[in-house]
Amino acid sequence: MIYRILPLILFCVFSFKPLNVIESTKNKINATDPKLIAANIKATFEAKAKLCFNVIDANGFSLPTFDSFIAAFEGYELLKQQGKIQNEILTIVDFSLSSTQERMWVIDMKNQKVLLKSLVAHGRNSGLEYAKDFSNTNESFKSSLGFYITGETYTGKHGLSLRLDGMEYGINDNARNRAVVVHGADYVSKSFIKNTGRLGRSQGCPAVPYELHKELIETIKGKSCIFIYHPSRTYVAKSKLVS
Repeated sequence: MIYRILPLILFCVFSFKPLNVIESTKNKINATDPKLIAANIKATFEAKAKLCFNVIDANGFSLPTFDSFIAAFEGYELLKQQGKIQNEILTIVDFSLSSTQERMWVIDMKNQKVLLKSLVAHGRNSGLEYAKDFSNTNESFKSSLGFYITGETYTGKHGLSLRLDGMEYGINDNARNRAVVVHGADYVSKSFIKNTGRLGRSQGCPAVPYELHKELIETIKGKSCIFIYHPSRTYVAKSKLVS
């Protein structure tokens, strides 16, 4: 009888691996799974973004939404790694908000503090109270989403102004040719909102109040980062700086 059972016992012994071996094998497979790796990277990045967001000194202002911040933070970190940012200021413009709200935040990323918060205009063909349509095309008079690096200052018809370089091909890289710049405008004011029920609109520039424009430009000039946000699926699909 033993001769009949022995082969079965031996088969069982050599067929089943110890649990620790099985777990080790699973871990090795998981460690090389591209989806798992991507998920781990995303989770790590989100934790880093939340940590950064939670320690920002609002300085008496409200903070931007976390959705707009995490998108801005992702592109900011990539552009910084590429050596394109020299002035560690991140400006977030949230075009998902009404133009009657202060929807521009200027954040000192080095010292983790909000420096300024302001009204900001969108392009006249992007929408009335809300910005809904965006373009990278000349004479469209629409705003362009995405990441910009601030360039040099100059004095134009709006006074002190700041040139912008769009960092995203096909999304905002035509900013220089379109003369999309930061400048002051009298139609960006609380009195204009009171009289019309909305903010005035630009030809595509992120125009700001005259009383603030010089301080703002002096703060963000010299290769800082501006991110114009909107929860647009079209933008996310095209962008290489947000995921």
